[in-house]
Amino acid sequence: MPDGAGGMVKRSGGQLLADALVAQGVTHVFAVPGESYLDLLDGLYAQRNRLELVTCRFEAGAVHMAEAQAKITGQPGVAIVTRGPGACHAAIGVHVAFQDSTPLVLLVGQIPVEETDRETFQEVDYRQMFAPLAKWVTQIDDAKRIPELMAHAFDVARSGRPGPVVVAISEEMQKHLVATPDLPPQRVLPAHPAPEAIEEALALLAKAKRPLAILGGGAQWSAEGRAAIAEFLTANDIPVAVSFRRMGLFDGTSEHYAGDLGVGADAGLVAKAKEADLILAIGTRMGEPVSQGYTLLDMAGRTPIIQVHPEQAEIGRVYRVALGITADVNRFAAAIRASRVAPQWGEWRKAVRAARVAQAVAPEYPGPLNLAVALQALAKEVPDDTIWTSDAGNFATWFNRFVHLKAGQDFCGPTNGAMGYGVPAAIGAAITHPGRQVLCIVGDGGFLMTGQEIATAFHHGVAPIILVFNNRMYGTIRMYQERAYPERISGTELTNPDFARFIEAFGGHGEVVERTEELVPAYRRAVASGRPALIELRTDPEQVTNRATIAELRAQGRKG
Repeated sequence: MPDGAGGMVKRSGGQLLADALVAQGVTHVFAVPGESYLDLLDGLYAQRNRLELVTCRFEAGAVHMAEAQAKITGQPGVAIVTRGPGACHAAIGVHVAFQDSTPLVLLVGQIPVEETDRETFQEVDYRQMFAPLAKWVTQIDDAKRIPELMAHAFDVARSGRPGPVVVAISEEMQKHLVATPDLPPQRVLPAHPAPEAIEEALALLAKAKRPLAILGGGAQWSAEGRAAIAEFLTANDIPVAVSFRRMGLFDGTSEHYAGDLGVGADAGLVAKAKEADLILAIGTRMGEPVSQGYTLLDMAGRTPIIQVHPEQAEIGRVYRVALGITADVNRFAAAIRASRVAPQWGEWRKAVRAARVAQAVAPEYPGPLNLAVALQALAKEVPDDTIWTSDAGNFATWFNRFVHLKAGQDFCGPTNGAMGYGVPAAIGAAITHPGRQVLCIVGDGGFLMTGQEIATAFHHGVAPIILVFNNRMYGTIRMYQERAYPERISGTELTNPDFARFIEAFGGHGEVVERTEELVPAYRRAVASGRPALIELRTDPEQVTNRATIAELRAQGRKG
């Protein structure tokens, strides 16, 4: 191959794209192959010793895997899909990354440039399609610009409020031979709090009598940052809630843990949050789930809020704040770690914690399988560094209410409520950390959306354990349906397979649990098998939530 200008060897656009990923420190790419990026696939083959290509079965699954990896590592996840239908399938994962503030780079194969605007085979204008779902959308038509645009894509994904970037790569561009250098990651020091920020925050805290911290954000937190903020909050005896599906941010076994503010939040926590006279919103946008549909606080700022967020535009976006601090959450945590006030709210903190403890007491549910008791027994059994992934649905509120994560455990769940997330996320987590136990909780509805991705786990030699909560319905919608239209069941009943035999067909380990005492032994056998495993929990359809039965919801609906 002839040398290019300056003695550089000419490379194809496909090779440049693969090399750009390596230059940005990417270790895995999650993909469903397509003819629109054959040259990139060839470039990945050349980099196979430095970059693992994870072959997935569905584009949404591939993006969920990449997003879960990013949540756990804090570095941008990478997925590659083909044009048209592939990109459309991938869009849900982009939306997850957007609402979860997760750094992600999605590469999409594109039609030849010369065919643009002819509605050629699988043509889509990705700038228009992804504009409301991504931080930035671009298209590379000139191979010389690959290093520049790819480096910028990663910069944008990481910066401020992290999020997804979509890069369309035209087909013929990948074949062009050019000589151009690779670009390394940009070194940018994270934003520190303003010099006066800590002093002003402590002054506000010192005046409080009933403070409450709410930790939010996901991938932007490092282990050191979580430890630093935990030290500050516990040393100052401040009760700590986490935002929707962010249970991994704080030790749930701590006497300072107040629970999660999100869908299905503890009524006791919501009441205490409304009593608080100072909110420390650290990393959270204070969005709809956290604010209980924007009803938790007065938007004009009657309850003082200290909001810390890396993106200034998010501070005060909905709630007017007493103090906004634009800063990287880890730098803020480090800056305030050693600060101390004279807390005067010991009894308040105990009352908030007592409300959480009371909510987590397992009721005497009727029937042979008490999910609350079974899940609490399982939580004691799993390793201290377990990674939990969750799908979306009513089933997840059992876990949120009754299980307390330990400080070394991670939790990945979709804050945008995307069904079909849990299983691919578990596989992505297992591929990222093959030495850690990964457990997924998912409903029967969500499992059959992306459960076939379990094939990817077999293909790449990882062994997550999937807990399928089977109540033979779309439970969340049935709950709302019974409240609004009692006994008028429409579109929410499901017909399911034998889930244990489903995974056994792949060569995995399958179990069925119908009694409380069966879950822990089933889990132990699943771990001992060393294979991908699925445990089906056959739950009582009547107990549609952990707080109400269908009969009770119908009674409420008739009154309303």
